[in-house]
Amino acid sequence: MSVGKTGLERKLDEEIIGKIGFQRYEVNAYGKRIKQIQINEGQAGKSYKTTLDFEVQKYTNELLKDKAAAVCVMDIYNGDIVSLVSSPTFEPNEFVHGLDKKYWNSLIKNEMRPLTNKTIAGLYPPGSTIKTLVALSALENGVVKPLDTFTCKGKIELYGEKFHCWEKKGHGIVNLRKGIQRSCDVYFYEVARKLGVDRLSETAKKFGLGQKVLTGFIEERSGVVPNTKWKKKFIGQNWYLGETLHSGIGQGYFQSTPLQLCLMTAQLANGGFKIYPRIIFNEKKNNLKDYLDYKNKNPNDPLPTDLLVSNFELKPLFKNQENINLIKDAMFSSSNEPGGTSYRHRLEDKKFTFAGKTGSSQIKRFTEAQREAEVKQESLPYKDRDHALFVAFAPYDDPKYAISVLVEHGGSGGKAAAPIAKKVIKKVLERHDLRMRINNLLGESV
Repeated sequence: MSVGKTGLERKLDEEIIGKIGFQRYEVNAYGKRIKQIQINEGQAGKSYKTTLDFEVQKYTNELLKDKAAAVCVMDIYNGDIVSLVSSPTFEPNEFVHGLDKKYWNSLIKNEMRPLTNKTIAGLYPPGSTIKTLVALSALENGVVKPLDTFTCKGKIELYGEKFHCWEKKGHGIVNLRKGIQRSCDVYFYEVARKLGVDRLSETAKKFGLGQKVLTGFIEERSGVVPNTKWKKKFIGQNWYLGETLHSGIGQGYFQSTPLQLCLMTAQLANGGFKIYPRIIFNEKKNNLKDYLDYKNKNPNDPLPTDLLVSNFELKPLFKNQENINLIKDAMFSSSNEPGGTSYRHRLEDKKFTFAGKTGSSQIKRFTEAQREAEVKQESLPYKDRDHALFVAFAPYDDPKYAISVLVEHGGSGGKAAAPIAKKVIKKVLERHDLRMRINNLLGESV
């Protein structure tokens, strides 16, 4: 019998197979049955439904063809994972009856690593996508106010080390909203310096970074959210201020999976409430959205009985929800206002308008000569290019889904990851009503 070795097949294998029954007989010396002694009918295996949307999966797979990439899409209220795609992939049935050597060699020698499920096992610096949490942490800890400004001249110096902004000439005077909109590195160096890595670490962990998201998946990795104690414990060295600056733009020791970044974004999008992502369909309705809708419309009224006893855990991740709203507004400006790092890939139809944050995680440090020559990512060898990242939620006026996109060595989040997110978001929202109807029918039939 063939059994699953990874993912859902491994996690649910025993329950899907069930228990084999048997019949026991008394036989004579010739092996002829004389009478039946015992019968055990066994146990039928269980059926499971996933939260994945097959059409979105298929569409996303096509978009990622010939790329080393990952996409995750999640319902921001109940954590249903609508799409989880890692590219390139492989044919698992080839492993069942002995693997062809030629096929195995093609897998292990492929620089795009098809055997790694990048969505849950690929670890990458989150790059500028972390700036949403840096800003939130600074607001929550009273380190900066929304209108506090720093001047970006393209770089700052600290103890003889230069910390560059991606914009060589600088962004000028920058406040929080413009800092996220333009993804100004100098602004976030200054904010991180005032905030400190330990407080940033605390906020990042609250929002799901540095820990496994799903249960029972042996291949999922937890990543790293660094702080002073972590470095002392695992590297045996003290923390340096320069490392805090690198952490402020999602570089240095930070390591995250695309699924973690999607969860982070989902919890920002839903107003800052904890959710528990799931890939197995659960017929129980999660009422977090109903609760939030009711409280927004009736802030001073007591909850109706059906909401008081309904199925959700209200766990706020914020001190002041206005801080979450400021981050969401800044993400909107990043995607929908001139100068935003993903403005060129916006969807103008309000049904599909998304708010996002681009990111690029550095693989190889640029030399001063390369900076002076203004060398572009696309002119570098493939392996030297930055990973491209993008996170977003949509639609902006009534958020329903969060997405994270990673393109290995894609260069720029705005150029390589945002265009993919734009197409997937539109597809997911076009299928939203159908998905809701199907889920309601499944809930009634269980």
